[in-house]
Amino acid sequence: MSQNPTPAARSQITILDGGMSRELVRIGAPFRQPEWSAYALIEAPQMVKQVHAEFAEAGADVITTDTYAVVPFHIGADRFWTEGRDLANLAGQMAREAAAEATARTGRTVRVAGSIPPVFGSYRPELFQDAEAPGILAALIEGLSPHVDLWLAETQSSLAEIRAIRAALGDDPRPLWISFTLNDDDEHTESVIAGREEPRPRSGESLAEIVGYALEIGVAALLFNCSEAEIMETAIRRAKALAPGLEIGVYANAFVPETKKLAANTGLCDIRDDLTPEAYLAFARRWVDAGATIVGGCCGIGTAHIAALREVRTEE
Repeated sequence: MSQNPTPAARSQITILDGGMSRELVRIGAPFRQPEWSAYALIEAPQMVKQVHAEFAEAGADVITTDTYAVVPFHIGADRFWTEGRDLANLAGQMAREAAAEATARTGRTVRVAGSIPPVFGSYRPELFQDAEAPGILAALIEGLSPHVDLWLAETQSSLAEIRAIRAALGDDPRPLWISFTLNDDDEHTESVIAGREEPRPRSGESLAEIVGYALEIGVAALLFNCSEAEIMETAIRRAKALAPGLEIGVYANAFVPETKKLAANTGLCDIRDDLTPEAYLAFARRWVDAGATIVGGCCGIGTAHIAALREVRTEE
């Protein structure tokens, strides 16, 4: 059943930014694998700031630090342990400068979310190492801490990852948003859309477990990201049914399903031709009707998509 948010409620929807990597490629920033988006941070940090500024100009209320690839998996263990904290600090500085300049220019408050990524690789909950995670997380958090308004633990695949992040943050008082990537292989997505099974994170844990833990630790918002747009509405409705008062957010990716299974660091996944800004807005309207109050974009969702999302605040 639709939540049918009022115009006043729609006006309060928070808009996130989109995917950093493709925008870096678009503007000609240094980019290579395995460093991924961290390579631009290392070689041309002002271009990272440029992407942040463009997302803010497009209408993003929250911009996310370019720390997703600042982990040993991408930049190598030696570089991480010698430069990781400083790179996280630089990423936070670039985001903070862009947010401050956008706020001064527009009068609209733009916040900075400190991105805490899956530290052992995306979509791979089985790679999580409980003994190794605290040191990696501590370096990221320490570097980002002077610059961020909130923490965004994004593209997480399991509760084990979130528990480690919660522990690493200690008594930090800033809001914590946790965001899970959902299992969106073709067969599972079809079953979810048809109502035969519920959406699940890639660990296979249930949404009831995820929501229960989110409530237990008092997160400010639960989000779903880096999965197909088609699977998100069901996840929102299920989460809202489990916890009506919990703030829910969504930022989907634009990967072509056939290419999203590429092994990490073997190539760029193709981007869907059909997920235009207008088409993405149509999905976002459905997410808001289902109860989402935070919307944005992940991989392949660019500034034009974020600009279109401003329309989600208007009454249909």
